[in-house]
Amino acid sequence: MKGLVVAGTQSGSGKTTLSLALMAAFVRRGLQVQGFKVGPDFIDPGHHALATGRPSHNLDGWMLSPAENRRIFARASRQAHLAVVEGVMGLYDGFDPTANIGSTAEMAKLLGLPVLLAVDARAMARSLAALAGGFAAFDPGLTWAGLVANRVGSPNHAALLAEAMTLVPALPFWGGLPRRPELAMAERHLGLVTAEDGGVDQAALDRLALWVEESLDLDRLWESLPEVAPAGVRQPEAAPAAATVRLGVARDRAFCFYYEENLRRLRRAGAELVFFSPLDDPAPPTGLHGIYLGGGYPELYAEALADNQSMRAELAALASGGLPIYAECGGMMYLGQELEDLAGRRRPMVGALPLKSRMLPKLRALGYREIQTRRPGLLGPAGTKARGHEFHYSEVHQADPGLDDRRYQVWSRRGESPHTRAYGLRNILASYLHLHFGSNPELAPSLVNFLQSRGPQA
Repeated sequence: MKGLVVAGTQSGSGKTTLSLALMAAFVRRGLQVQGFKVGPDFIDPGHHALATGRPSHNLDGWMLSPAENRRIFARASRQAHLAVVEGVMGLYDGFDPTANIGSTAEMAKLLGLPVLLAVDARAMARSLAALAGGFAAFDPGLTWAGLVANRVGSPNHAALLAEAMTLVPALPFWGGLPRRPELAMAERHLGLVTAEDGGVDQAALDRLALWVEESLDLDRLWESLPEVAPAGVRQPEAAPAAATVRLGVARDRAFCFYYEENLRRLRRAGAELVFFSPLDDPAPPTGLHGIYLGGGYPELYAEALADNQSMRAELAALASGGLPIYAECGGMMYLGQELEDLAGRRRPMVGALPLKSRMLPKLRALGYREIQTRRPGLLGPAGTKARGHEFHYSEVHQADPGLDDRRYQVWSRRGESPHTRAYGLRNILASYLHLHFGSNPELAPSLVNFLQSRGPQA
């Protein structure tokens, strides 16, 4: 197997577009390509899966241990010819501005993969060499696959850039990708339009593949990549536990933010995952032991979610009857009483939690979080620790004074974060946080054991 990390000098440099283009192009060559995403991102992995036909996995140097990152990479890369790891932000950006933690550079070194740097080269010539030289010298521990110039204005511009890059022999120059506005991927708040909403289709992937095939020497790039054999890449896993509980997982256009590793760990702990759509189905599946409501974009589908009254009523009844429900971000908003959009329109939600949420015109919270549970519950005993991420343009602006909103003690990079709430009512646990179950191997088994101890609810 071969592999590389696609990094950028900054967010917006084109690393997602380049990553998808490379995945699509090598798949067209008949290769099995495995995608990965560095950092807490749910949207890019969905596009990777469309391009490769294989689920994409998140890697993260802060949420996960080095060993866990290597295990995820090894498992997912089985039978792949090429691993493409899309970076996060700029190459050296991460949890701390003075350290490598959580950065793309950290992950490249951890996995032993070379870095292909994408640079927005608009209005650049010799300055590209200066920028490239700085990136190449900043961390001597990195190995390099080379550099690709993005948003190049003309063939003459590409020739000037190639000439300038002869000053930086450490970074092979693979060429310039011409500026093609029609290839730009649609965006909205939280990031790119999701795969579930048609942010990328096969026609778009074909156009991206052609874009890199016409501009880069992919055969030579392939030959230049070293073979990689990360520890454990062929190591077999123990058999998963037999399914003992049925866990309903909301998954549709409104609820699509799940770490693939979370779902894998739940299956291995003994959960049969039963997917359903709060948008389109009249009711949740029957015979469930619990429900997992992930995040997504309930605000974009608030009217349709409100109109599906039978689903809302069934979920409210199940919650009132004590069915365990674990909800993150958008899932928590859906469990509340109402959701208010930016125009002030208020639409009823499930009503299982006595709280109301509303959308805001600007970012409300963004960053890594570490939690410790204050009470025993779905995720394990009191004192259970986990790591995750918070990212939303909404807020809970009204909650019943009697609602327990202190289920987690939460820390951010700056210290304790008392304003980040986790709500508990009966067997519901809900917060804005997306926890990565790989940060604590006991989370998935604890959740399955909690569900099993209570039995199914009709």
